[in-house]
Amino acid sequence: MLQVSDQEIDNRLREENPWWVAGAGIDRDYAEFPRRAYLPPFARLVRQAAPQRAVLLLGPRRVGKTIMVFHAIDALLRDGVAGRDILYVSLETPTYFGQGLDGLVRRFQRAFERSPGTPLYVFFDEIQYLKGWEVHLKSLVDTQRGCRFVATGSAAAALKHKSAESGAGRFTEFVLPPLTFFEYLRFTGAEDGLVGTDDDSDEASRFRALDIAGLNEAFVNYLNFGGYPEAVFSEAVRRNPRRYIKNDIIDKVLLRDLPSLYGIADVQELNSLFNTVAYNSAEEISLEGLAQSSGVSKPTLAKYLDYLEAAFLIKRIRRVDENAARFRKAMTFKVYLTNSTMRAALFAPLTADHPAIGHLVETAVFSQWLHNDAYIESLHYARWKKGEVDLVSLDARQRPRFAVEVKWSDRPWDDPREVKGLVEFARIHKLGRMPLVTTRTARGVKSVDGVEVEFAPTSLHCYTVGRNTLERSR
Repeated sequence: MLQVSDQEIDNRLREENPWWVAGAGIDRDYAEFPRRAYLPPFARLVRQAAPQRAVLLLGPRRVGKTIMVFHAIDALLRDGVAGRDILYVSLETPTYFGQGLDGLVRRFQRAFERSPGTPLYVFFDEIQYLKGWEVHLKSLVDTQRGCRFVATGSAAAALKHKSAESGAGRFTEFVLPPLTFFEYLRFTGAEDGLVGTDDDSDEASRFRALDIAGLNEAFVNYLNFGGYPEAVFSEAVRRNPRRYIKNDIIDKVLLRDLPSLYGIADVQELNSLFNTVAYNSAEEISLEGLAQSSGVSKPTLAKYLDYLEAAFLIKRIRRVDENAARFRKAMTFKVYLTNSTMRAALFAPLTADHPAIGHLVETAVFSQWLHNDAYIESLHYARWKKGEVDLVSLDARQRPRFAVEVKWSDRPWDDPREVKGLVEFARIHKLGRMPLVTTRTARGVKSVDGVEVEFAPTSLHCYTVGRNTLERSR
């Protein structure tokens, strides 16, 4: 049995917490890394004293959870919080094997004399490495009233499952999704040269492309490589996304996280289903069709899809008809990857004119809404005998708010037949905003068969959705 001395544990804690030394801060590499746009709302949640809850930072692998934790610590230090009021522990470190969360907190409290009533900020990274972590964390929340606890982990499905099972009323979940196109442009330093404010618009939140060719080129790069922060900065990752993204991110979820959590015996079936869904992202599928093509029973497939969605790999949306009515028995549905980069890693990066680029573009448009809790669950797609619409948002009364038809072409600007489903849907319903068609470069408003329709480049639309969503959450 592994026996680690108290001295080794103390040394490791001091190594992980350099800010305990007066004047020191987080590691320089972390300090220089660009901040996610999610940092301000996350940092506010970390400092929120009431209600007494632990913050559970969830999200897919390698989207920057650990880095954002260090950036939150940096923000605390800059706001005047003393370094000795902050504890960071990476639980994947073998040094802490056999150590309970309460024991680590007590060890820290014994090491430093702290003023009564001073908040203590405790960050547990990769918490899934501790068996029964949810029980330990819940107990700390109940007993350590002067502490703010934050936990992160890469096994997103496992964390979410345990949080719902044991942490009701004790944990607040904060989801960190992959990069938006808006964040990607900021990370690469390309934003100012490609996008500007539209001074001719009455809406302050509207933008225009300064260089649509350059913006589209950046957008295609984002589709293939831009979902993961490290991939943005690493030429090695972009040269071989399959080895980095597939092996280090996707396979760890499919082969380790999900089987260990849900007791999946046939990981080959799960892997095969995910590959099928990834290849057909943004397409309508059915359990019946999947069952016939795979030979796997529909109940098993339904469970696998639940697992993949819990792991933040996919998102399903339901179908409505031309009257925006849901079907009592949903036979078909759409499945989207939460990150278009996964498809490129599994198969191959796509060029701007590849026959399959349309599905990847629609996946990216959908994924920008993953960052908007108020809207993501409202999204559906419409299909009926004579038409279809890619994305429809329904309000609380199940009335359509907006409708979007996603195209990676300028043909719809000149050919009304390309958008007849959207026009028919808009004619039936009083939408909250003008129906939208995304294009490759065309932009403007025109009447199509008597219905006013907005046209906007897909790349600019994705930028706008991501920027508006994130800036409203600040």
